Amino acid sequence: RLRLHDGKLIKDRRYHLRTYPNCFVAKELTDWLIDHKEAPDRETGIRLMQKLMDHYIIHHVCDEHSDYKDAKLLYRFRKDDGTFPLSKDVKVFLRGQSLYEKLVSMEESILKVREENSVKYQRTFLGSEMIDWLIQEGEVENRQEAVELGRALLEHGIIQHVSNRHHFFDSDILYHFWINFRRRRRLTELLNENSSRALSESPDSPFCLRKLNPDPGNTSFLSVQTNKEIKVVSAVRRSSITSLSGNSNAYFSAPPTLVFPPVAECNPKSVLKRPVTNEELLSPGAPYVKKTLTIVGDAVGWGFVVRGGRPCHIQAVDPGGPAAAAGMKVCQFVFSVNGVYVLHLDYQTISSLIMTGPRTLVMEVMEAIE
Repeated sequence: RLRLHDGKLIKDRRYHLRTYPNCFVAKELTDWLIDHKEAPDRETGIRLMQKLMDHYIIHHVCDEHSDYKDAKLLYRFRKDDGTFPLSKDVKVFLRGQSLYEKLVSMEESILKVREENSVKYQRTFLGSEMIDWLIQEGEVENRQEAVELGRALLEHGIIQHVSNRHHFFDSDILYHFWINFRRRRRLTELLNENSSRALSESPDSPFCLRKLNPDPGNTSFLSVQTNKEIKVVSAVRRSSITSLSGNSNAYFSAPPTLVFPPVAECNPKSVLKRPVTNEELLSPGAPYVKKTLTIVGDAVGWGFVVRGGRPCHIQAVDPGGPAAAAGMKVCQFVFSVNGVYVLHLDYQTISSLIMTGPRTLVMEVMEAIE
């Protein structure tokens, strides 16, 4: 967007006696993407811009076209007309980016290469050190507010304990930035489902919302229990969200046109070591951390299985699916789905919420702290 402003592709334009501020012509932008090697051809350029439309980043100036058309039509970045949806997730992401930029540009930054258990980590800091810095820089008013900010950054995958074993605390525990906001990213990463490179293997990209199966020939769905009992479902490349209940062990995919044989079985027993109640999850000081996962479904679903009820838990996760790329793990408990509190619901109702919702799924899960 900024490069387009600099190149004067984004400017005020007049059409049918009306002036449209800060807009661009779709056909000119497609040319620009190819000229600046952001897209190898027009088809890819069109798909990239459609991706931005799907994620509410750009739109037609009059919202008369839901598709991006390679024509003399006017489109605009939502950031340029104030319609970009600043959800809680986006606000946390932008706050994390702002803090990261401020930290890396400082001469004596608290971000350093440090070692823990003979492993070196980049961009690390101590929890108490970060809190001191936030207060010193006027980013927060007190230590409690700093801890809340640190926890929000961790729950949204921006920072992380170096071995992913602790939530954020005002202590000498070592954390690092999980996202490198300064890594040079190309627009084509948005189409990584068609790339042979598993981009999501790198933690440095904020576009890692889905993950490819690294071996297309390996179509097994793995569900791993803690007791080494592993059962493989070879009939399905990826399950979406349907749970197992009683003798019904079929897996279903999101689109109704995709039907698989109802013979696949996968862990009829729960992966939980013991039953957990809502009261236990929500009690003060309980050893659980809440995380927010953003999962972009693909043509065959989201790649995980829900089981149980009140609370429901994650029974299985496809290691090559979108859910795994977003950080979902077995034994997590489902707290909310697209903003709807669901701890009191059974898996059928939660499945229905997901299946009837948008392709981009925002889930809050609760994970046990080791």
